[in-house]
Amino acid sequence: MTDDIAARTPASGLPAPSGGYVGDPAVRAEWDNRYAERQQLWSGRPNGALVAEAAGLAPGRVLDVGCGEGADALWLARGGWDVTALDVSGVALDRAAGHARDAGLSVRWVHAGLAEAALPPASFDLVSAQYPALLRTPDAVAERALLAAVAPGGVLLFVHHAGMDTRQAHDGDFDPADYIWPSTVAALLDDDWSVEVDERRPRDLPPGGAGAHHTDDLVLRVRRLR
Repeated sequence: MTDDIAARTPASGLPAPSGGYVGDPAVRAEWDNRYAERQQLWSGRPNGALVAEAAGLAPGRVLDVGCGEGADALWLARGGWDVTALDVSGVALDRAAGHARDAGLSVRWVHAGLAEAALPPASFDLVSAQYPALLRTPDAVAERALLAAVAPGGVLLFVHHAGMDTRQAHDGDFDPADYIWPSTVAALLDDDWSVEVDERRPRDLPPGGAGAHHTDDLVLRVRRLR
């Protein structure tokens, strides 16, 4: 769901994509099929909220959650970030790898679900989740995985489409209660975190690509204090 491989080189401690996908095979199949239906699913531009919020950050280690076809990951790599990018779709990762190879950029690509990826804890100066399709669980595995990946002093940037979280569920349609939103992540914050941005704002609309009809973003930016 982001607007948006160099060989897929795994980050230290991360599962190697060459060793196979790590996660729910049904989720992988769903997203592989969705990407396979179109030659390009997203706009090919980095997400506007990421560009705006990361512009003032000193480059370090970044985790791009749900990297899709790689636009955000490549933008971050061009900016000097050490990028690890994760997605459930092998189709998307292969496209992203090709874009990185053509651009001469180095990115670590991880073919896994967030909950199953066994990310090294407290290792990333920025964790970016742009419009992710992350399912909720009773024990908040996805939310806790996002927070746990952030290093002390680092930032979690979680962005989603405004209004989707309050839509009514319909038969055959998605139920917003099944997914995590900025509000469900914010609900888990304790004194180890400082909220820097928590707002609704107009979206920098990309030309074309799935999701271009959404006009407003929910933006949550939080910093880990310790």
